[in-house]
Amino acid sequence: MTGPGSSDALSLRGVSVRYDGADQPVLRDVDLVVEEGELALVVGRTGSGKSTLLGVLNGLVPHLTGGELSGSVRIHGRDTRDHRPRDLAGLVGVVGQDPLAGFVTDTVEEELAYGMEQLGLAPAVMRRRVEETLDLLGIADLRDAPLAELSGGQQQRVAIGSVLTPHPRVLVLDEPTSALDPTGAEEVLAAITRLVHDLAVTVVVAEHRVERVLAYADRVIHVADGRVESGDPAGLMRTSTIAPPVVELGRWAHWSPLPMSVRDAWRAGRDLRHELDRVPPSPVVEEGAPAPVSKPAEVLTASGLTVRHGDLVAVRAVDLALRAGEVAALMGRNGAGKSSLLWALQGTGARTSGSVLVDGTDPSGLSASVRRRRVGLVPQTPADLLYLPTVEKECAQADEETGSAPGTCRGLLDRIVPGIDGRTHPRDLSEGQRLGLVLAVQLTAEPGIVLLDEPTRGLDYQGKAALAALLRGLAAEGRAVLLSTHDVEFVAEAADRVLVMASGEVVADGPTAEVVTASPAFAPQVAKALGHGLLTVDDVRERFSERAAEPPTGVLP
Repeated sequence: MTGPGSSDALSLRGVSVRYDGADQPVLRDVDLVVEEGELALVVGRTGSGKSTLLGVLNGLVPHLTGGELSGSVRIHGRDTRDHRPRDLAGLVGVVGQDPLAGFVTDTVEEELAYGMEQLGLAPAVMRRRVEETLDLLGIADLRDAPLAELSGGQQQRVAIGSVLTPHPRVLVLDEPTSALDPTGAEEVLAAITRLVHDLAVTVVVAEHRVERVLAYADRVIHVADGRVESGDPAGLMRTSTIAPPVVELGRWAHWSPLPMSVRDAWRAGRDLRHELDRVPPSPVVEEGAPAPVSKPAEVLTASGLTVRHGDLVAVRAVDLALRAGEVAALMGRNGAGKSSLLWALQGTGARTSGSVLVDGTDPSGLSASVRRRRVGLVPQTPADLLYLPTVEKECAQADEETGSAPGTCRGLLDRIVPGIDGRTHPRDLSEGQRLGLVLAVQLTAEPGIVLLDEPTRGLDYQGKAALAALLRGLAAEGRAVLLSTHDVEFVAEAADRVLVMASGEVVADGPTAEVVTASPAFAPQVAKALGHGLLTVDDVRERFSERAAEPPTGVLP
């Protein structure tokens, strides 16, 4: 999959991109080189221009997106001004955020062969490459499997395989693990690193879940306000506005070099763990915090809830109660039944048997407008709820439908994802921005119960922090929040309680620290590195702020 030529797989010189009607360029004066066989991780705030940069790297910008591109973009020596995306199809493979949406056939083997058929490769060559790819990605046993029945991790590996069979020399991946459970993400990352190390394929990955990818990266590309900075991961992470928990922990503790992985943090944190051994945590009541409620009210109860989709039992006899003033997280593997459970609780989803009561009323029997004020749900695909031509019209409509004061929805949006131009069409927003808009629309109705399905997809760390604060604020107002997510770091920051689903059943239910630390798959980075019941960097800071005035040796908060 590699060949002779320059060691620069990707080269950008003085590149700027401005879309039609935009006041400012999305990218400006970008100089960037990615060498052959590197794994480059693209990081940046939501809406910073990461997707545009990926489009530049694969030739889609400006040929298919419109706008104006200035400067030079070369992919293995080919200038994208002279080569349209179809001319680069055998050189650059692109995998989007939603692999299922990009499939064009029905089975794994057919999907792997499709790209080669379009390039007119000989049948014997196609057969050999399909076999090679099945083995390389560890999916040989899925050869005849229907694509729609695969897990999220399996679908992502097939999507990578489908662009790999034409033997591209560059692979561009947009949020490849954002929708995957921890195990599925590990499968995909193992496949990606195998391509880099065994075949010297150049891989460029844009990922908000930086904690999953950083340890594997040879280079980090930081996008901020249209500017691009590139360099060694450890060096760039010292000043990056986007950093995973182990890096934040290293910054706080003044570790050098900064840890890029849990293993690095474990090694660097030996003295810190010894310091934590010396003094147990003392109970701290935050100033102004409400007094604990011994028995919070149950505002939603489900009993014997079962959901079937044909022969598949998606939810199996679940008993569940949601309590006012609590943020609960629903976790589990892809396909465990989390989304089916959320929709059944909301009242519009399928329910085979069992009951759901919201303040004593079955939400399935309520009108849409009344139900919206009782139970709000933000789906995995937020664009399904957006139908107006601009952001400001979506917000105005939400205010009008709920009788809220003008500007209510917009204010909520600015708290979640600030800086969105109200004139923008929702389809032109990033994944995270669309999700923020739908969440703001739903919250405008002030529902007593808020359900969210994968709400952190496409959100950067700052966006997640704002969302966590917002959800905790809703709980403080007495609302109940239940969110389905694979994002263990977000759960550690936002949730009071965790429920784990497997094969349609709730197999664990308890306080966040108790549940997530019981399983390596669900434990956040700080818990793995330090233990002692600490889940987040803020937990560490607070633990040391409880101590005497002198900070622990070598640790400067």
